[in-house]
Amino acid sequence: MTVRRDALPAADRQQAAEAIAARPFPIAIPPGALVSGFMPLKSEINPLPLMRKLAEAGAKLALPVVAGKGLPLVMRAWTFGAPLASGVWGIREPMPDASAVDPDVLIVPLLAFDRRGHRLGYGAGYYDMTLAALRAKKPIVAVGIAYAAQEVDTVPTTPRDARLDLVLTERETIDLRSA
Repeated sequence: MTVRRDALPAADRQQAAEAIAARPFPIAIPPGALVSGFMPLKSEINPLPLMRKLAEAGAKLALPVVAGKGLPLVMRAWTFGAPLASGVWGIREPMPDASAVDPDVLIVPLLAFDRRGHRLGYGAGYYDMTLAALRAKKPIVAVGIAYAAQEVDTVPTTPRDARLDLVLTERETIDLRSA
């Protein structure tokens, strides 16, 4: 899937990110709601245009920080223009003094997804652990963001895998809440 994603021309990748941001967000985001996104790595779809749109509509933003192997991600408050540190694998993340928050909506990266709400990540289980921990605290919405080319018929799953509620691609919004 990484090879398939890497093969997409850079201009097409940027247009996909902009197309997702241009559409209405599929759920209501009340002013002050916490939305976590992520900083794109390599050829991942860029969630920043969507995050900027949500922030301009009144959402508060957060970004993930790897707390350690086998631990859920810590979501830290972040705003556009705030300084970023270099975290695990060189991923940009909020500074260590940024407040830890529990988001209401998580924009989730992925390598592949299916229409049953399953996603393939990078294998460490960070988002699975994070979604499970947050869902134990409060209702949240997990929104995968991907290129349409990342869809597969079936993602292999294990009992620890957390399902997505929605997937946004450049072509469509896929509602998986009743899948």
